[in-house]
Formats: sequence, C-alpha cells, structure tokens
Amino acid sequence: MTDLFEDPAPAGNAPEFTVSELSGAVKRVIEGEFGLVRVRGEIGRVSRPASGHSYFDLKDDRAVLAAISWKGQVARMQVRPEEGMEVIATGRLTTFPGQSKYQLIVEDLVLAGAGALNAGRKQAIPYLPQVIGVVTSPSGAVIRDILHRLRDRFARHVLIWPVAVQGANCAPEVAAAIRGFNAIAPGGPVPRPDLIIVARGGGSLEDLWGFNEESVVRAAADSAIPLISAVGHETDTTLIDFAADRRAPTPTAAAEMAVPVRLDLLATLNGQGARLSRAVAQGVSLRGQRLRDLARALPRVEALTGPAQQRFDLWSGRLGGALRAANARKRAAFDPLAALIRPRLLDEMLRRRRDRLDQESRLLSAGFTRLLADATRKTRQDRTDLAAKAARMDTATRQRFRQLADRLEALERTRASLGHAETLKRGFAIVRGDGAVVTTKAGAEAATLLEIEFQDGRLTIGGKPRKG
Repeated sequence: MTDLFEDPAPAGNAPEFTVSELSGAVKRVIEGEFGLVRVRGEIGRVSRPASGHSYFDLKDDRAVLAAISWKGQVARMQVRPEEGMEVIATGRLTTFPGQSKYQLIVEDLVLAGAGALNAGRKQAIPYLPQVIGVVTSPSGAVIRDILHRLRDRFARHVLIWPVAVQGANCAPEVAAAIRGFNAIAPGGPVPRPDLIIVARGGGSLEDLWGFNEESVVRAAADSAIPLISAVGHETDTTLIDFAADRRAPTPTAAAEMAVPVRLDLLATLNGQGARLSRAVAQGVSLRGQRLRDLARALPRVEALTGPAQQRFDLWSGRLGGALRAANARKRAAFDPLAALIRPRLLDEMLRRRRDRLDQESRLLSAGFTRLLADATRKTRQDRTDLAAKAARMDTATRQRFRQLADRLEALERTRASLGHAETLKRGFAIVRGDGAVVTTKAGAEAATLLEIEFQDGRLTIGGKPRKG
C-alpha cells in the first residue's frame, strides 16, 4: 500500500518550459499552420475603444472566435462590423499570451449571403484621387476638419458644394449636389471629382432626417463617382450610409479614407528603393560569382591558341622556299612566250586597234549629232506647249477669283441682313439673366439680374433674390 505522504516519482527526462516559452511555441505553431484564412460567421459583441481599434466576436451555433481589427485596417474596410451581421472575415490567426487565447486579426470584411450580393454594386474608393468633391455646409467645423486632415495627410484639390444639412431644404439640395458633381464633364473648365464626400456633424434624429430621404438615397446609389457617407457621429446611422460606397464614422475619418499619408508613401517608396538597390547589388554579385565559377571550367587561352600558333610557325618557315619555287616555274613558262613577241607583231596589233577606234569614233559622232537635233526639236515643242498651258492657267485663275469675289459679296450681304445688329434694328431685343441669354419666362423669373439689349443700348432691371 502506497504511503499518501511519500514524494511523487521523479518526472524523468521530460523537458521543462517556462510559461513564456510554452506560449511562444503555441503561437508559432498556430501562426505557422494557419496563414491567411477566411472565416464565415455572425458578428456578436462589438467594442470600439478610444484607440480606434475594433474588437468583436465571430460565432456560429457551436463556437465563438475572438477577432480584432487594428485602427488602420478599420479605416480601409468597406464593411464595418455591426452586431448581428453575417460576414466573411479575412485575416491571420494568432494568439494573445496575456489571456491564453487565440484570436483572428481581421484585415477585411465582406457581407455574406444576400448582403454579399448587395456589396457587389459598391465601387472601390480611388487610392489617390486628384479632385475630391465635398457636399456639406460651407460654415461649421465639418469642412474645416476635412480640409485640415486632407492637408495633413496628402493635400488634394477640393470642390465644396454648399448645402443645407438639416431642415426642409436638406434633402433636395444634397441630392442635387450629388447629381451636380456627376454631371460635370471630364476635361471641362471645372474639374470632375474622382471622389465625393457627403458630410455632416452629429445631431438628433430629426436633424439627420434629411439623409434618410429617398431622393438622397437614390442620388447616392446612382452616383457614378465613388461616394463616402460621413453623416453624424460613429453611433449615428442614416439610409445614405447603406447606399454609399463607403461609410465613415466621422467626417475626419472620411478624409482619412480618401487619401493616404504622404510621408508613409515616401517612406514606403524609399524602402522599396533600398530593397531594389540591395536586390540589384546582390544579383550582380551572384552573377559575378557564377561567371567566375564558369570561367574556372574553361581551358586557358594559351591552350586554345597554342596549336594554331604552332601551325603558323611551321607554314611560315616553308613560305620563303615555296615562293621561290613558284617564281622559277612561272619564269620558265614565260620565256617561250616572250621569244614569240616581235616589233612587227606589235605594230600590226596597234594598227588594227587604231582602225577600230577611228570607226567607233565616227559612229559616235553621227549618233551624237542626231541626238542633239532631236533634243533641240523636243525643247522647242515643249516650250510651245508650256506657253499655251500658262495662258490657260492664267485665264482660269482670273475666272476663279471673280467667282470667289462674287460669292464673298453674296455672303457679306447675307451676314449683314441676318446679323446681331440688323436683328435689333427690326424691333427685336435680347434678354440676359445673370449674364446668360434667357429664352423662357421661367428663366427670367429665376434670374437675379435682367439685362435687355435694344438697338440703341442696354437696360438693366433688378430681379428677385435667389432662394438659398
């Protein structure tokens, strides 16, 4: 029978770990086994502390997975985690040794099921828009916060469309502003925005109600320009948030979504340049080493050229004797032919050559005379033809000038009869509203200032104030 007070048996050769060592080993196993994963589940508890990070749970009917998204990742998400959403989360699995738990670092969220189909119509936010259109009140802290944050991160060209952000005029003015930005033609005098931000500060449900109107939601959904909704504070939700391509919790966050940090881009660019330089240097070094390795396998230059040099030396030693022997053979063959050459034979050959040259000279002289006569006759004929054509061209030119002058006079008479001044002389007048020609009663009523031009001058009439 074992004594209850005896010491336990020794553990033998089993290794001992510290708590940190064991936690680190578990962390390496989980991160090595599960790299980038996609998890589908329902979002449970959601927590957003002041740090800007987002903590939430992913759950199904049998398990719960803790998830966290860092502040920078939250700003880039198209879908913000809300309790009850069914989503597909993409991220990396890791551990948190401080609480002995594993968790998912979420990099992106997309809606699952029907929500995923609705998200398919969302447009991507341009990475670095050249022109940003802002629909908001021209006064107040919202526009100042947006401009200040854009200036701090990456200064861009900003177009402000002033609207009422609460009250009866809010919905029609916001809808008109969104459609107005979309109506700007690319390449025109006013630059077309690459991104639209609809922004307003926090307020009560009644203050924000204009952004729930159907006209505003439809204008946001129909916008061909990507649109960020930044209405109210983070806890406020309006219908334009669902129609927009992205929803920002605050106007300042919308500016952060719109542009990256310029200094971060420069740092990344410098880092990439350094990596490129190191890669090029390493590539050159590796190829140089490879070239040296291959060079050691090649035979020496002396081994390749030695046999050819030896053959050259051999044949160069024989060349002098071979040339002398060849010269002797040629001389021996020439001597019999030289004995046959006599002065009489040379005189006979020169006479025959002289007779042939005289005959060819006579033939050449006769041919040249005929050629010169033909050329002279052809020149006289061409000169006659050229004079006739010049006379016809001169006549045709004068006739064409007369026709063009007659036509120009007719056009001038038509212009004078139909011109601006002649029309005014016949009793007509031109009406301009705010500098533009007005052709309808509604256009005249809407103008702030009317100007009527008569034959003998212009008359200015003050209009009614514009509704704002």
